[in-house]
Amino acid sequence: MKKIKRALISVSDKNNLKFLVNNLNKYKIKFISSGGTFKEIKRLGFHCEEVSKFTNSAEILSGRVKTLHPKIYAGILAKRQSRLHKKDLIRNNYDEIDLVIVNFYPFESVIKKTKNNEKILENIDIGGPTMVRAAAKNYKDVTVITNVSQYESLIKNMNQNKGATSLEFRKQTALEAFGETAFYESLIYNYFSNASPNNFSKKIILGFKRFEKLRYGENPHQKGAIYGKSDNLDLYKLNGKQLSYNNYNDIFAALQISKTFPNNKGTVIVKHGNPCGVSMHENKIESFMLAHKCDPVSAFGGIVSCNFNINKKLALELNKLFFEVIIGNGFDKDALSILKRKKNVRLINSENYKISNRNNFISNTEIALIQNPDIKNFKYSDFKVVSKNKPNKKTFQNLIFAFHVCRFVKSNAIVLTNEKSTIGIGSGQPSRLDSCDVAIKKMNEFHDISNKEILAASDAFFPFVDGIEKLVQSGISGIVQPSGSIRDKEIINFANETGTILLFSNTRHFRH
Repeated sequence: MKKIKRALISVSDKNNLKFLVNNLNKYKIKFISSGGTFKEIKRLGFHCEEVSKFTNSAEILSGRVKTLHPKIYAGILAKRQSRLHKKDLIRNNYDEIDLVIVNFYPFESVIKKTKNNEKILENIDIGGPTMVRAAAKNYKDVTVITNVSQYESLIKNMNQNKGATSLEFRKQTALEAFGETAFYESLIYNYFSNASPNNFSKKIILGFKRFEKLRYGENPHQKGAIYGKSDNLDLYKLNGKQLSYNNYNDIFAALQISKTFPNNKGTVIVKHGNPCGVSMHENKIESFMLAHKCDPVSAFGGIVSCNFNINKKLALELNKLFFEVIIGNGFDKDALSILKRKKNVRLINSENYKISNRNNFISNTEIALIQNPDIKNFKYSDFKVVSKNKPNKKTFQNLIFAFHVCRFVKSNAIVLTNEKSTIGIGSGQPSRLDSCDVAIKKMNEFHDISNKEILAASDAFFPFVDGIEKLVQSGISGIVQPSGSIRDKEIINFANETGTILLFSNTRHFRH
């Protein structure tokens, strides 16, 4: 056990400071502090020695240098069992510091509020992380606290040990301290990295915080957790069971699609990371019904994401079916009341959730693949009409919609649409021809396509004529695909022979 006699307290977050110093004061602990923390402790009515008086060295450089003094660091770093260290302390008239309570300048919140580089630079903490690292390094003799949430456990441990802390407790808080300094440095590094024209830095520091442990990973024998860079996900669960690893995976897949649509438009249904129904219809009920109609079998037990507020009328329709998760840009009071009748269904408010334009990555053990996100907004000029038969404006818009959805489908991907609603999706097949077969099968199983304009999109070029031939034979009158095949001319010739509208894009959308 290590009895605490002197504590250095320097905190930007002054929540629960009264609780902290009041309980520490019971053990007659001497306080050292500076700046705003010193003033606050004095205001609360407790004796406190200012750092400048403790070190006999005034703060300089507008407060940039105040705790950076050998008396501070010798007091923290001295090994209590070392005779040599003891002699050094006595010779220099230095005192031991047994408890370091520090949280850092609010760099994370500052970079969210301002783009003023000078202000940002002044909120890079130097002394705080240095003291924390020193205390964590010397955890055998020093206790380090870096977060307000640790105050209660500190006091509890001290009460259990009569004003001392246990080695186990000090080791645990040291671990958390190194995590805090590492995360803090990652924020600074990523700020400078993102400011650079080259986003692919030589080193990548993720700097993620854990939001929650999950019941398990993809399967019960796997463990799982979810992490993020910010304080929350901007996703608010209003009802239902704990979200699982698979739930989150599908939620993000659904939101990635629905949040690319204009606000108050679009319904997406996702199952196992793939869309199984998408509709851009402006009417909320129609939008959902058309998305569900695309593949009602696959939609069972899936996730619905509506890029609009869910009202009572839509809630009644949603409640007729089984979905694991229902996402909306808010819920009417009556809608919530209806949907909560199913106590296990997860209801997620995503009105504050935004799609990031930062690099994304996939990891495999200790390796990460990094790339820019595929978030291109399509314009007419991004496509070239290569067929003799030209699309009218409405057909052109629907082809762009099909291509937009196609990029969110696992490769090889084929999407069939009518009136900005999917009617057949073929995903994840090793052969593009097989994806055509799947999409056509879904279309024929659930839709009457007579007298309808059916359009198709492919995420990559057709390597042979057989794929586009299969689509045309199934009633598709227009196709959009990336160019780049050595057989592009054969594809164009086939389109002209059959009167098929054909658009080429110079953008490919593989999604593995």
